Amino acid sequence: KELPPYLEYAFLGDNGKWPVIIAKDLSSNEKTDLINVLKKRKQAIAWKLTDIKGIDPEFCSHKILLEEDYSPKVKSQRRVNLKIHDVIKKEVEKLIDAGLIYPISDSPWVSPIHCVPKKGGMTVIKNDENELVPTRL
Repeated sequence: KELPPYLEYAFLGDNGKWPVIIAKDLSSNEKTDLINVLKKRKQAIAWKLTDIKGIDPEFCSHKILLEEDYSPKVKSQRRVNLKIHDVIKKEVEKLIDAGLIYPISDSPWVSPIHCVPKKGGMTVIKNDENELVPTRL
């Protein structure tokens, strides 16, 4: 992928393995030092979805507080373009396999998504709160 003129690729492994993006205007000593630090700490970088570890619920958890008399609103299912249906299905399966999301079969709540194809193979999925979730295909 082409980068802006002030950025460049550097590789932490041989043969173009473990790519990272760094600033072009760093001196050669700064680049060497930065790459050495990144090589030592490359396990801290999530190279694939499966590398992302979940947050322990004992460390951080969220509760959605609702009024006692509130019940979920029923909305009809959104139609999905058939051309993008398989893309959405694959992305959801990837997120489930990585442990980032999980299915809940008995919940009255749903999380509708809106999938937007972007140039360069990037798909941006919008969740029900209009938050963008960028995903590379």
